[in-house]
Amino acid sequence: MATFPERYDALVIGGGFYGSAIAVYLAAQRGFKRILLVEREPALMLRASYNNQARVHNGYHYPRSYTTAYRSRVNLPRFVRDWPGAVRQDFTKLYAIARHNSKVTARQFERFCRDIGAPVQPAPAHLSALFEQRLIEQVFAVQEYAFDSRRLAEWALRELDHFAVQVHYRTRATAIERAEGGLRVHLARDSGGSDSVACRYVFNCSYSGTNQLGGDFPGVSIALKQEITEMALMAMPPALERLGITVMDGPFFSMMPFPSRGLHTLSHVRFTPHLHWQDERGTDPYRRLQEYQQPSRMDRMVRDVGRYIPAVLEARHVDSLYEVKTVLQSTEDNDGRPILFERHATLPGCYSVLGGKIDNIYDVLEKLDDEVL
Repeated sequence: MATFPERYDALVIGGGFYGSAIAVYLAAQRGFKRILLVEREPALMLRASYNNQARVHNGYHYPRSYTTAYRSRVNLPRFVRDWPGAVRQDFTKLYAIARHNSKVTARQFERFCRDIGAPVQPAPAHLSALFEQRLIEQVFAVQEYAFDSRRLAEWALRELDHFAVQVHYRTRATAIERAEGGLRVHLARDSGGSDSVACRYVFNCSYSGTNQLGGDFPGVSIALKQEITEMALMAMPPALERLGITVMDGPFFSMMPFPSRGLHTLSHVRFTPHLHWQDERGTDPYRRLQEYQQPSRMDRMVRDVGRYIPAVLEARHVDSLYEVKTVLQSTEDNDGRPILFERHATLPGCYSVLGGKIDNIYDVLEKLDDEVL
């Protein structure tokens, strides 16, 4: 059975990249001495931090959300500086604009890139030749990278150990209650045991489980949407091995190097989302994912992508990653990806944090810099 001190300075719920980075920040920048991080999985960064496209955005993806694009553009060089060992840069990234059903033209895309200061130029002829010209208006070479979540997890383990952050795996927070002088968090372990912990602050970084807490936890004030998604892992043919490609902004599909497995991810706006629902208390997204049969739509992705890039028809499907993706309903129309950073007024000392992209971590840390802790 775990033994806990009488009281912690802070308890962080969720051992993904955000939870880990916040725990390190609290120790390194704010001087917290006693920090507990609880994670429901057997190791750090096994859920959304791993099961995603592994893209370090540079703004190109968001021509209909200038704020999201600009923040990505600002954050990318910081991310490369702070986690150089986790960033893969040895590939060429292409963005292609579809001739039909696109919400942005090639001219608009190029102007948008100039506006946010993101490097863009016409792709070399031998790379443009990979695309079906009657379906693609223009192809651009850009600057965008991929990250290795395994390397980020190694960094987190080193830093958490250095600052003596106590980490408990296979442990879930089930409720947060007001208590004398702070908060009390109820914990449940996979082994069947339970406990409660007193702390001054709680940082709820449980992503899809953000609202799945009982007690006095009020839930977040903004509506969330949950999606079960499939990210196909592909072994690409030689012509595509050193490339990352995004076709936008209508058909909208991407293939990106996935450094954690030495493969490529393949995602498609129509086939990656399998089902969705409005988030609500009592509906555990992770249980719904566990119960979902997970039929692959990889074949439909490949057939449609193959119309634009024939070489992808030679790719080999190796695996698929299924995960719950959580987004703010208010940003669905413009594809924006702002962070959710909420201080719960009715539960002093409790914060909920949710981000849509890995580089959003800087937006979170800037918010924390403004907090009086």
